[in-house]
Amino acid sequence: MIIITDSAADFSEEELIAHQVHRVPMQVMFGDESFTAGLDLPDELFWERLLSGEIGKTSQPSPDAFLTAFNHAAEAGEDILYIGVSSALSGTLQSATIAASMLETGKVHIVDTLSGSAAQKLLVLHACRLRDEGKLCVQEIARELEQLRSRIRLYASLDTLDNLARSGRISKAAASIGSLAQLKPIVRITPETEGHVDVCGKAIGRHRAIDAILKLVLKYKIDTHFPIVPLYSYCEDNCAALIKKLREYELTVDEQLLTALGPTLSTHIGPNAYGVAFVCKE
Repeated sequence: MIIITDSAADFSEEELIAHQVHRVPMQVMFGDESFTAGLDLPDELFWERLLSGEIGKTSQPSPDAFLTAFNHAAEAGEDILYIGVSSALSGTLQSATIAASMLETGKVHIVDTLSGSAAQKLLVLHACRLRDEGKLCVQEIARELEQLRSRIRLYASLDTLDNLARSGRISKAAASIGSLAQLKPIVRITPETEGHVDVCGKAIGRHRAIDAILKLVLKYKIDTHFPIVPLYSYCEDNCAALIKKLREYELTVDEQLLTALGPTLSTHIGPNAYGVAFVCKE
């Protein structure tokens, strides 16, 4: 079985190799220049341009990009499991679906994670574990992922909502709460939001924003069979403070899975975001 994901899962190259996961990259644009995330746009260059005031945009992979990846696996006689970023946030899943219909082998199985970043990564890692155990076929793994996604939560604090509003991921009215200095919006991607980014709170300053995230996390009984995955964009300091706070409440955060948001999502999130993704019990 070949497991494929996209740039929104924010796997490092080392993680992709370690877990034997393939990635179909997305495109990032600055003006007339187009880059392939993870290939010809180093994170350092991306942040240099974004922080200088340039406005970035993203583009989903083409069906041809997926068809190439799917064909390679199909020619090897492998079943294919594509685990993709939320269809509510990107047309990437649609491109994969078109490519799968062109392949006409019935070997491609597609899972909409209704999430992204660390939450998407959690689902991909679970698929890898099930693949390595060798007890389930690809259809069974896809069904298990679709059941698991209803228990995944992602909460994060952002510096601003301007980038999300500019790209249409949230409304301009929702973004207006982040216009005051030091007011940090709290966002979530959960099953209740059907894969959309939802503004679920606000706090003044980092200290109160961390407390707000903690309060949201503590609402749930966390399934300790799965890691709590921390995430951040650009700067780790905020995330480190959140991890420290979570550990005061005896919540085990897997820092080995510390997830740096790459250009694909950071284009819409901006710098200094931080949060966690986790799996709650039934």
